[in-house]
Amino acid sequence: MNIRSILTLFCYFICYHVLAQQAITSHVITHQRKTIVCDAQKGENSYPAWGVFPKDNDPIRKITMFVTLGSPDSLRTAHWDYLDHIILRRKGGKDGPALNYELGRMLTPYGSIYNKGWSWKWQVDVTDFAPFLRDSVEIVYTHSGFEDKTVGWALTVDFEILSGPPVVTPLGITPLWNKAYKYGDANEKIEEHLLPITYTLNPGAALSRIRIQHTGHGMDKPRGCSEFCSRWRELTLDGKTVDRRDMWKKCGGNPLYPQGGTWVHDRAYWCPGDLQQPDFIDVFTKVGTHKVALQMEPYTATDNVQAVENISAYLFQYSAPKEKVDVAVESIMVPSDEQRFSRLNPASAGPRISFRNLGSDPIRSLTIVYGTNGFPSKTFHWKGNLSFNQVAEVILPGEIAEKDGKNVFSVSLLKPNGKTDAWSADNKAQSVFSAPQKFPTDFVLEFLTNNKPADNHIFLVDAKQDTVFRKNASQLTAATIYRDTLHLTEGNYSLSLIDTAGNGLQFWAQPENGDGHLRIFDLKGNLIHSFESDCGNGEMFSFNAKSGFELDTTSAQYAFSLYPRSVVDKTQLSVVSNKKSEMTVLIMVDGVLWQKHVYKSIQQAVLNYDLNDLPSGRIIVEVFMDGVSQFKGRINKR
Repeated sequence: MNIRSILTLFCYFICYHVLAQQAITSHVITHQRKTIVCDAQKGENSYPAWGVFPKDNDPIRKITMFVTLGSPDSLRTAHWDYLDHIILRRKGGKDGPALNYELGRMLTPYGSIYNKGWSWKWQVDVTDFAPFLRDSVEIVYTHSGFEDKTVGWALTVDFEILSGPPVVTPLGITPLWNKAYKYGDANEKIEEHLLPITYTLNPGAALSRIRIQHTGHGMDKPRGCSEFCSRWRELTLDGKTVDRRDMWKKCGGNPLYPQGGTWVHDRAYWCPGDLQQPDFIDVFTKVGTHKVALQMEPYTATDNVQAVENISAYLFQYSAPKEKVDVAVESIMVPSDEQRFSRLNPASAGPRISFRNLGSDPIRSLTIVYGTNGFPSKTFHWKGNLSFNQVAEVILPGEIAEKDGKNVFSVSLLKPNGKTDAWSADNKAQSVFSAPQKFPTDFVLEFLTNNKPADNHIFLVDAKQDTVFRKNASQLTAATIYRDTLHLTEGNYSLSLIDTAGNGLQFWAQPENGDGHLRIFDLKGNLIHSFESDCGNGEMFSFNAKSGFELDTTSAQYAFSLYPRSVVDKTQLSVVSNKKSEMTVLIMVDGVLWQKHVYKSIQQAVLNYDLNDLPSGRIIVEVFMDGVSQFKGRINKR
């Protein structure tokens, strides 16, 4: 072989290695803004669609399913928190065998306060189903509930497919418990249905992964099971407990807020307006026969027996991890404009990322290079002990550099355990983020406490995370206005409102808690920012203070308060703005206009409304300022 042939062959191998390390992403969209509505007669309505996925022999690294719900084009937005399922019905065309694997579980938001153009995007990892997301696949979105067909959602289901070497080789699937099981029913005990399941490990398999989606529903006595009762669940493999947890989720931190209903109430392992993240339990197992079992906390209801545990569980068999050292960026949480991270952003300091170990060796050290594009990068040396398929979350030191408007933040993972990563294509990630708003260095902070000030405190930190202003609960009196004039030096700051009870400064279903607010004014009295009072666990706001900076007062800022929202006959609407506007208030019941009030010039006002002529139930109050909807709130008339 001559030198030219050798060089050609060498170049071929170099190019092949570079191409093999590139991440190629494709998308399969099965539902594109499909209008979905309830079938009130059946209690559920199915929406099937077909997608063409990669061929069986195409290597797949990861599949992420994105689910978007938005306000439909021709209907009002639906209201209720219904349980919806995304099902992989069949693979291989219409004559393919029925599979009926649940890919995801959507708990719809209370959407009555959302206007046209609104949407929210969730995501969930469905890589375990990669062997079945091949060629022609039927995906079914099943929407449950009993609302009429005047309301609905615009649904999009989008599969993002990352090509590349699989982390493990899939070798089999065993459906486990897939049903809505009665709970607390003395005549049909759940343990009689959650029977142990025996399976045999296939040749070459070394890992058993159990994937569980599980939500509780119903409202019995005495505990409000299953929607509003905490109960434990235990998973055993060959008689050994491999997972035990309380089936309970706190909802006050939901990124999607506010909602039109009781969104802050903690629930049985789910929250309204959320695509549930499954539980993954990995157990390295030896060749042979194994037994997996699931047990629920023993419980018997005494009245209104209706509790249901809706469970979807599968056992996947995999080979051992193919690589020893293999890490991947999981997410950039801060800084980011992604909706799922909205409670953490915008931020002025402390970038936050997560990464996953995809190799068999525990990750004990890692170099992280990060920073905003166009600015000097920073380096952080992480140390820990991260086992296979586990995720580490890291808050990185330093301020977040930015220019005005949109920015791009980059992160790279280098030298895991001091070695070369097995597949570097998923070691890098970027996020788009918006720069924090500019603010004057001097401004007035107005804090109106509600009737439960012991639940609240506020604090302001600079970019070094030093606290420069604070109001603790012990300093606060109920239903009192506090006005503090702050004088800051130039720089980045974050102002946080914390509510330890998880129900914000105002929540419509708890009128006894009163009505509070947190607002910021410039020294001339112009409103420049308002916190959302119906904020659950609280809210954070970051800004960049500039000496001599004056906000554009021709751009309107508004703050509204509607209280009480659980009423017998009357309610009150207050509005504060930095400019006079024409204001129109519409009061509606199920899309029907009952009252309309027009005000020619409003900048600051408190307005009273008599609701005696309106029927009982849910009432929507929408406020237009100069013809643009700026507020939509829900009232419940008893």
